[in-house]
Amino acid sequence: MLSSARARRETYVGEWIPEPVPDSSEWRPADPADRVTLDESVSMAFLVVLDSMTPAERVAFILHDVFRYSFAEIAEVVGRTPAACRQLASSARRRVRDARPPATPVSRQARIVRDFKQAWEARDIDALLGLLAPDATAISDGGGLVSTVLHPVEGAAQILDALVRLESRFRAHTLLERTVNGQPGLVAQLDGVTVSVYAFEIADEKIQRIWAVRNPEKLRAWTAS
Repeated sequence: MLSSARARRETYVGEWIPEPVPDSSEWRPADPADRVTLDESVSMAFLVVLDSMTPAERVAFILHDVFRYSFAEIAEVVGRTPAACRQLASSARRRVRDARPPATPVSRQARIVRDFKQAWEARDIDALLGLLAPDATAISDGGGLVSTVLHPVEGAAQILDALVRLESRFRAHTLLERTVNGQPGLVAQLDGVTVSVYAFEIADEKIQRIWAVRNPEKLRAWTAS
């Protein structure tokens, strides 16, 4: 299944971003410690890293580190030796560790996302520039179903230039602060319907990455809610 999914993505129009996860009290644990663990496991940054792994790496990592399968059991699943499975999990774990940004308190993340929203609504270019890391990256996923930027936009100045060029398209949208993949994010609605979901990676008091999911097939959970 994973190999087939990867083949389908090779023909995908534009960039592929994992489906954004809405907040839901139905699946959120009551224990704050469990809440932190869950938020990390569904964060957009984590899902993007997971998506970049080979199918064998992903299976070995998830089965061992999440579900606590032994490497002997995993070997039977993937058809490799226990030693090879241990190496696969180690490689996957290294990818996750290398991609993890420095921890930023959720309250601070929320403040930065709110500042970004307010600066965008006020069209305050200087404020927006101050919130973005100089080497920030913005990635948009429309899946060929809606218009969007097809390639990653790299650099704060380039991101602002793209936002300015697309400003007329966003003018009628209403921005709302929402929990996206367990972290502070934004949702854009048009006539009450969710048309875009924005996830952020924040480190060192700056926005490092913006993921904009516009593919309507990936927003069904948000539209239904």
